[in-house]
Amino acid sequence: MEERAMEQLLAGLRAAGEPTRLRLIALLSRSELTVTELTQILRQSQPRVSRHLKLLCEAGLLDRFREGSWVFYRLARLGDGARLAEVLTDFVPDSDLTVARDLERLEAVRTARATRAADYFRANAEEWNSIRSLYVPEEKVEATVTGLVGDREIDGFVDLGTGTGRMLELFGPKAKWGLGIDLSAEMLAFARANLEKPEYQHCSVRQADLYDLPIQDQSADLVTLHQVLHYLDDPLGAIGEAVRILKPGGRLIIADFAPHELDYLREEQAHRRLGFAREEISDWLCDCGLVTSEILTLPPEGAEDAKLTVLVWVGDMPTDGAVPARKARVHDLLGAK
Repeated sequence: MEERAMEQLLAGLRAAGEPTRLRLIALLSRSELTVTELTQILRQSQPRVSRHLKLLCEAGLLDRFREGSWVFYRLARLGDGARLAEVLTDFVPDSDLTVARDLERLEAVRTARATRAADYFRANAEEWNSIRSLYVPEEKVEATVTGLVGDREIDGFVDLGTGTGRMLELFGPKAKWGLGIDLSAEMLAFARANLEKPEYQHCSVRQADLYDLPIQDQSADLVTLHQVLHYLDDPLGAIGEAVRILKPGGRLIIADFAPHELDYLREEQAHRRLGFAREEISDWLCDCGLVTSEILTLPPEGAEDAKLTVLVWVGDMPTDGAVPARKARVHDLLGAK
């Protein structure tokens, strides 16, 4: 084992031991970037940059992931390569003339991203605001969810259906790593713009299917599904995947609407479900192996047209780690649907 670790260390050092690759490590420690963006910053050809990225990925220093037709890169999050990349980043001087110019161009890329995200937000703000006016102020929902997390230690945090990345903004600073999952490339672009701050450098977002998460079993301490389930064809399937990635002792928090009769939301807002009964989600949590520790009710308030009640469910994973039996129950249940 020690010999293998030494080989991995030497491979990582060899991969990083080149000026352009050190520049890439410095850039990707600050932001996840596409090859196109990296060529703009480094002023090098796409084939050349791609070769450098391939070597760094093979050495475990970078993570690579696809989002539609785009491929993003960022500093590795897990493993020996991640630790080495973090150490190397500390040794790359920001005051170096070449690195300083890279960081200036990185800021220009970030500004362009923020502009595109703001344009998308403005184009859709009316639609989002119309649904928010129907229920308790979002600030109160966020305060409730934050209170349910409290001072819990969070190694890994995953937000499913992350949208604008708001849950990552709330809990990212409390976690060692945070990951937001969404299918919408436009929403992910908006989330990235929101997370372009030093306190969120350990957080990232991915385009992925909520029913088939690119996340290892038992890797997250906290998972959130915030106003997501009512859009889904198979909400139980999403809950099953959330349970799969929870560590023993981990917590799943779901915030969604109570049953209602606003049928127009199906057409205007693409809602698949008109809310969920307290017992429905609670039973699903139980069937998937969680203990429902709390169900909180947030009735509408303020605006005259406010008609939606928000429910917040808390599901806790037992600490005994009885994963095989639990996973079998989840798979059997989903297979019977």
